[in-house]
Amino acid sequence: AKGGTVANRVAKARGQAEDFEAMFLNSMFQQMFEGVGKGPFSGGPGATIWRSFLTDEYSKSFVKKGGIGLANEVERALLAQQEIR
Repeated sequence: AKGGTVANRVAKARGQAEDFEAMFLNSMFQQMFEGVGKGPFSGGPGATIWRSFLTDEYSKSFVKKGGIGLANEVERALLAQQEIR
């Protein structure tokens, strides 16, 4: 069947949905930390790089723990689009 088995399509849609949610959360965390100027984010050339690693790990961790529900909605939309085709 085109696109693989149903289980493969569901797994792929779930992975894409979780990746999307992680990117969304990463963007939110980056904004949250933008104005932080104390502690490990007090400046220097490594602060921006460190902050990007931190927000990336936060976002992945949130998604692994269930996220904010965005992945569920994206997964439903992706699977619905496949049914239309």
